Amino acid sequence: MTTQELVDQIHKKKSFLCIGLDTDLEKIPTFLLEEEDPIYSFNKAIIDATHDLCVAYKPNIAFYEAYGVQGWSSLRKTIEYLNTNYPDIFTIADAKRGDIGNTSTRYAKAFFEDLNFDSITIAPYMGRDSVEPFLAFKDKHTILLALTSNDGAFDFQTKKVDGQELYKEVLSVSTTYKDSENLMYVVGATKAEYLKEIREIVPNSFLLVPGVGAQGGSLEDVCAYGMTKDIGLLINSSRGIIYASNQRDYAEAAKLKAKELQIAMEIEMSRLNKIL
Repeated sequence: MTTQELVDQIHKKKSFLCIGLDTDLEKIPTFLLEEEDPIYSFNKAIIDATHDLCVAYKPNIAFYEAYGVQGWSSLRKTIEYLNTNYPDIFTIADAKRGDIGNTSTRYAKAFFEDLNFDSITIAPYMGRDSVEPFLAFKDKHTILLALTSNDGAFDFQTKKVDGQELYKEVLSVSTTYKDSENLMYVVGATKAEYLKEIREIVPNSFLLVPGVGAQGGSLEDVCAYGMTKDIGLLINSSRGIIYASNQRDYAEAAKLKAKELQIAMEIEMSRLNKIL
């Protein structure tokens, strides 16, 4: 999917919502455990109920790898279902990979060619040769971890190196990479006050923003500091949507939660249009 196609979907749906498919057998409704593939059954119902309210889905790969071969099968069926039935949805493999060139190329092939995801999250700290193999794939996107929403982000990401915070150095240097137009960045909603300076470094790049909802991030603050003329944001919500209910109405409950966020996003887009 091209960036423009993603932007078109955002305006069509009046939404920049990304739903995280962090599917956990310990949290899904217990009646689903009787299914042949409970994870896939859960995902399919969530997708069917919410696809018109979001522009992206983000399976966190750890939640599938944890179940071994069966979990990987569930992931494959989920992405194939999305690509077949909702091809306009942007898909994100939240894998947080990153390794030396040859290995990164193999990771890229696994997620971009075999599973056919549109994008993948990448840890940037092994540098240029660990990132550029992902960027080489046409119409695929590499989402670098820049400033994350967890408490431990302050252990390293905000430390100064030669007078500049490390996350800013990641942003600045990454723009010099070959095919850097295929880059997006993870910036946590709980760090919304940092977005103004981040936008000075990457003014037009899409930002994947976790942390709205369950982690306490504010949609309004993220939009105020981070929205661009092309929106430039994918706001992720996982637990707050997919686990809105653990009863038989779980898909309908997820739809209601997604609708709440979509309405709030439509309001923010309306504000932007008035400014423009």
